[in-house]
Amino acid sequence: MAKAVEVEVGPHTVRVSNPDRVYFPESGATKLDLVEYYLGVGDGIVRALRERPCMLHRFPEGVAGEKVHQKRVPHGAPPWLETVRLHFPRYNRHADELCVTKLADVIWAVQMSTVEFHPWNSRRADTERPDEWRIDLDPMPDCPFSTVRRVAGVVREVLDELGVTGYPKTSGGRGLHVYVRITPSWGFSDVRRAALAFAREVERRAPDDVTTTWWRKDRDPRALFVDYNQNARDHTIASAYSVRGVPGATVSTPVTWDEIPDVDPREFTIATVPARFAELGDLHAGIDDTAFSLQPLLEWADRDGLPDDA
Repeated sequence: MAKAVEVEVGPHTVRVSNPDRVYFPESGATKLDLVEYYLGVGDGIVRALRERPCMLHRFPEGVAGEKVHQKRVPHGAPPWLETVRLHFPRYNRHADELCVTKLADVIWAVQMSTVEFHPWNSRRADTERPDEWRIDLDPMPDCPFSTVRRVAGVVREVLDELGVTGYPKTSGGRGLHVYVRITPSWGFSDVRRAALAFAREVERRAPDDVTTTWWRKDRDPRALFVDYNQNARDHTIASAYSVRGVPGATVSTPVTWDEIPDVDPREFTIATVPARFAELGDLHAGIDDTAFSLQPLLEWADRDGLPDDA
C-alpha cells in the first residue's frame, strides 16, 4: 500500500491512509479517487448534508467487502468534527452522529472508509421536526426504468398543482428521489402521513404503474412503489452527490425535470459527475430558498381516512 497522503481541506488537514486501495473493482477507482470525487462536488455534498444527523455506510475493504452501518462517531475523531446527539427511546440509548458543516467533515468520513452518506430529513436545531419531505420512487424487480420516468411525470404534475417545488435526483440505483423543503412544523408521523397521502394520489393517477401496498410480497413485481416510509424517524436514504457502494461507483445525482425522460442513471459515476458539477453547478442550490406547508397533504390524508399512525 502507498504511504498516507495529507489533504488540505479549508483550514483543516485530513490524513488519508491506504490511498491506493481499490474501492470499486469495476473501474479500479481507489480510496484517493473517492476523496477527489467528494472534493470535486464539495459545495453540493455539504449542502445536502449540512446540519443533518448522518449515518455512514463504510466499506473498509472496498465495496466488494463487508458494509458497516455506523451511527456513532468513534473516539479519536478530530476536535473540529461536529456531531449531533440522537436518542433512541426503544433501546434507551443515544448516539452522537456526524453533523456535517464543512467539507473537511466529509473528507474525514471518507478517510474512515465511508462511501455512502445517509442523512436524516431533519436538522440539528430540532431533530424531531423534519424540514425535508422525501418522495422515493422505488421500482420493484421487474419494473423498467421507463415506468420510473413516466411516474416522475405524474409526481411533477401533482407537485405543480400543489404549488410545490420538487428537486429530483437519481438514486444511484434503479429509482428516483424527489426532495421538497417543508417548514419544520410537524413531527415524523405527520410527515409520513402526508407522504402517504401524496403517494395515494399518484397511485390514483397512475394505477397501472404505481403501488402503495405496504407488504413487499403483496406488490406486483412490475410496479413502482412510492415509498412514503422513507419519511419515518431514523429512516435514511443516500443524499444528493453520495456515491453508492456498488462496483460501478454510481452517484445519486441531481437532475432537472426536463432531463428525466432521457436520463440514464448508470452514466452518473464518480468519474463523470465532477465535470457535470463543474459545468452545471449544484442543481439543488435553490432547495433552501422556499419551504412549503404540508397542510394541504394532511387535509388529503383526512379526506382519505388515513390514520394518524399511517
